Amino acid sequence: MQLTIGPVLYHWPRSRLFDFYEGSTQLPVERIYLGETVCSKRRELRTAEWMELARYLSGRGREVVLSTLALIEAESELATLRRLCDNDGLLVEAGAMAAVQLLTHRGIPFITGRSVNIYNPVALARLCREGLQRWVPPVELSGQAIRALLTAVREEGFDPETEIFAWGRLPLAWSARCFTARAHGRPKDDCGFVCREYPDGLPMDTRDGDPFLTLNGIQTQSAHPQDLRAFLPEMRDMGVTAVRLSPTSGEFATVIRDWRKALETPGLVADPGDGSCYGYWQGAPGMQGRASEQNATAPGEGN
Repeated sequence: MQLTIGPVLYHWPRSRLFDFYEGSTQLPVERIYLGETVCSKRRELRTAEWMELARYLSGRGREVVLSTLALIEAESELATLRRLCDNDGLLVEAGAMAAVQLLTHRGIPFITGRSVNIYNPVALARLCREGLQRWVPPVELSGQAIRALLTAVREEGFDPETEIFAWGRLPLAWSARCFTARAHGRPKDDCGFVCREYPDGLPMDTRDGDPFLTLNGIQTQSAHPQDLRAFLPEMRDMGVTAVRLSPTSGEFATVIRDWRKALETPGLVADPGDGSCYGYWQGAPGMQGRASEQNATAPGEGN
């Protein structure tokens, strides 16, 4: 099973992005995803620079994939998307069906990201016929649902690579509005790039002060990171080919090394750690997991 680094979901400064990707060449991962997937206004790197960085990392022995926006709203964004698809040899992860359409019309093999809503074997089989090589299931699909879906498409003669979003704050939704700007009383068109002040997103709590969600510009994420290390045996059994770790500004290198150890030690009982969630994988509310277990009131208490 491969270990991959997903695209950076936050608005990091240019220098921080270059430092992060230079450091990634020293980490035990097989694949790195590059590109802006959240907001087209974030232009720390131009499209040509993303491609140049991709070729540099490829030369350092990593498989590199260009990721595209999950929400396309303007002709300028379509123009950028076309340039990404016409990159002369780099594999593209489609963040929206617009990218899938461009790639299939060009006869180019592609990947679908978790923002492409594939929920049934008919859709997955259709995309396989069109050139799908790898897919990242939507994070809200349970492990049981993914297993059933893969079983069904294999019976149709297809066996796409399956990559699971296994660690990081879950991308839950995208909006035409920027909620980070709104939290600062700013309109989206004059946001001042306030999201740069939050390298891991803006935490949002309930009125009772409990962590609820994370605002990341136009993207809404989970408050807690998902951690699926404890479910690696199940993933291996269903034929998952890769697990994706989503970059954060913290000790991300430590996260990667912990995951590499878990992958290389099949008998290791992996503890997902405090404050993680994994409810979706079990077919439960997504925020369930260690965080909810610790905060739960035992029967008979609090009465």
